[in-house]
Amino acid sequence: MSKAIYTHACFEACKRFNPKGLLRSPILLSIWLAAFLSTIQAIIGTPGVLPSLSWQLTGWLWLTLWFANVAETLAEGRGKARADSLKANQDQLIALRVAGVTETTGEWVSNTKLRANDLVFVKAGEVIPADGEVVSGIASVNEAAITGESAPVIRESGTDRSGVTGGTTVVSDEIHVRITQEPGAGTLDRMIALVEGAVRQKTPNEIALSTLLIGLTLIFLLVVVSLPVFLRYSHTHVPAIYLIALFITLIPTTIGGLLSAIGIAGMDRLVRLNVIAKSGRAVEAAGDIQTLLLDKTGTITYGNRLAETLICAPGVSREQLANAALLASLGDNTPEGKSLLVLAQQQGANGQLQTSDEVIEFSAQTRQSGINRGKDHYRKGAVDSMIEAIGSTRAQMPQALIKAVDAIAQSGATPLLISYNQQIIGAVAFKDIVKEGIRERFIEMRNLGIRTVMVTGDNPLTAAAIAAEAGVDDFVAQATPERKLAYIREEQEKGRIVAMCGDGANDAPALAQADVGMAMNEGTQAAKEAGNLVDLDSNPTKLLDVVKVGKQLLMTRGALTTFSIANDVAKYFAILPALFISAYPQLNRLNVMHLHSPQSAILSAIIFNALIIIALVPLALKGVSVNRSVTQLLRRNLCIYGLGGLIVPFIGIKVIDVIIHALGWV
Repeated sequence: MSKAIYTHACFEACKRFNPKGLLRSPILLSIWLAAFLSTIQAIIGTPGVLPSLSWQLTGWLWLTLWFANVAETLAEGRGKARADSLKANQDQLIALRVAGVTETTGEWVSNTKLRANDLVFVKAGEVIPADGEVVSGIASVNEAAITGESAPVIRESGTDRSGVTGGTTVVSDEIHVRITQEPGAGTLDRMIALVEGAVRQKTPNEIALSTLLIGLTLIFLLVVVSLPVFLRYSHTHVPAIYLIALFITLIPTTIGGLLSAIGIAGMDRLVRLNVIAKSGRAVEAAGDIQTLLLDKTGTITYGNRLAETLICAPGVSREQLANAALLASLGDNTPEGKSLLVLAQQQGANGQLQTSDEVIEFSAQTRQSGINRGKDHYRKGAVDSMIEAIGSTRAQMPQALIKAVDAIAQSGATPLLISYNQQIIGAVAFKDIVKEGIRERFIEMRNLGIRTVMVTGDNPLTAAAIAAEAGVDDFVAQATPERKLAYIREEQEKGRIVAMCGDGANDAPALAQADVGMAMNEGTQAAKEAGNLVDLDSNPTKLLDVVKVGKQLLMTRGALTTFSIANDVAKYFAILPALFISAYPQLNRLNVMHLHSPQSAILSAIIFNALIIIALVPLALKGVSVNRSVTQLLRRNLCIYGLGGLIVPFIGIKVIDVIIHALGWV
C-alpha cells in the first residue's frame, strides 16, 4: 500500500472517535467509554495514583481505540483508489432512450433517469449507461473499465452471452439494451459499495462472533463493577482507573478491534478477483463448501471441441456421411458445429443454407440439432438421444458402429451420431483438451476437504474418461437442468454445502438452489439474479479462487479469535496480582513475569493490549495461508495462534515492563 493510503487511514481513524459511529461495535464502544471515564479520572485526580500514571493509562486507552480504527480504515483504504476510478466511469453518462427495438432515434437522458425495463440504443464508440441485456443486435464490447481486460468480448441477443454492464464501451456495431437495474443497484454501484465497505453486511459467522464478544463484555463488566463490593470486606481499595484498566484487559479487545477489518479485507480480496457478492453469507458459505459442481466445457476443458474423425455405419460411403454431416451443421453456429463443417468440407462435401430450410436448434432437452430440407431430415446429436429419437435401441444398432462410438468415449472424446431420414448413418468424434494445471487445483480442493464434481452433457463413458484425466472426485453425465437441480438437492439433504457456477437461463434453478451460486456476468439476466455471486470476467474456474477467499476469511477470523482469547491469559497474570496483592499477598505467586511494580504491571498490560492490535493488522488484511489440508491447518493454527497467543504476551509484557522501568515512566 502507498504512503498516501497510510496517511489517509491515520487521519480517517481520528474522525471515528464519535461514539455514535461505534455503536455497531460494542467492543470499540466499551474502549471509548473506558477511555472517556479514564480521562475524567485523570483530570480530577485519583488518590493513591500518580497523575503521570493516570495520563499514561488514559493515553494508551485512546491509542487502543485509534489503532482499532486504523485497522478498519486501512482495510477500506486499499479499495478507495479502485472505488474512485469506478465512480469516474459512472459520472455524466448519457443514453439514447428509444421506444422499441427497431428505433434508432429517441431522447437523450442521464443514466440516473433510466429505470428497469427502459430500452436504450447504443452504437460503436458509446458507453453502455447501465446494466442490462441485449435484446437486439450483436456488438463487440470493451469491458476494461470493469474487468481490467482490454480484449473486447462479443455480446449478442438471444444467447447466453447477452448480459452487458454499465460503464463498458461498445467498440463495433450497434445494439438495443433493455435496462435491468434501478439507479444505484447496478454492478458498478455494488463494486463501489463493496470496496468502500460502506454498506458491507456482516456475515452470519461474524454476527455470531460479535454476539459472543458482547456476552463476554457484559460478563466482565459485571465482574469489574461488583469487585469493589467484595473488596470492602477485606478493607481494600482499588482506584477506579485501575478497575477501568482491568476491564479493558479482560475483554477480547484484539479480535474486537480487528473483526471489521478482517471482513472488509475479505470482501476486498473478492473484488480484486472481479467477483461481486450479493451478500456476505455467500462469501462465508464459500469457505465452508463441501461439494463443488463444475461444468466440464470451459471450466475443466478448454471448451473448443473440434471434430476429428467421421466413422461410417456399415453400407454408408464417406461421401454420403460427409454431406449429411455438413447439412446437419449448416444452421449450427457453435464452435463444434463450425468445426464439423470444416471437417465435412475437407472430406469433399459442400453446400449452403437455403431460405426454405428449417433449422432445428440444439436444446438441452433433445440434445440434437440439424435441418429439414423438404422431405429430407438431417440430424446430429448425443448417442442415446439420437437412438431414442429414431425409436431404436443400442442392441439394434450396427455393432461395429456401437463399438466405434464406445472407443471414442473411452478415449475421452465425445461421440455424436448423424442421421438421415431417421436412419443412423455414422458418427463423428469431437476432442476436447483438459486444461493444464486443473488436476493440481483439484488436489488443492481435496486437501481442503472439498469434493469436486464434473457436470457434463456427455455420455457416461466420455464423462468417466475426462473425469479420470482431470482428477475430479465424481461426475454427472448427460446432465439436464433438472438433473443438476436434483443432484444439488441430494447433496444438501446429506448435510453438505454445495457450490456451482452457470450462465444460462437453464442454470438459474440450480444456481438459486446451491448454497453458493456464481453467475457469469456475460450470461443471462435470469442467471445473474439467481446466483449470489457474479463473476465479471465470466471465468468459471474462478469459483476455485472464491472458495479459497471464503476459507481464508473464516480461517483468519478463527485464528485471530484464538490468539485474542489466548493472550488474555498472560494479561491476567500481569494485572490481577498488581491489583490485589495488598489484600491477598499470596497472589504474588502469580507474578511469574517478575514485573517491577504493580504500577508498571498495569501500564505494561495496557500498552501491550494496544500495540498487539496494530501488530496484527497486516495479518488481518492479508489473511492466513490456506494452502494445506484441513488437519494441517488446524494443527498449525493451534500451534501458532493458540500456543503463540499464550507465549507472546508473556514476552511482550515483560519487555515493555523493562523498557518503561528503564525510562522511568513509573
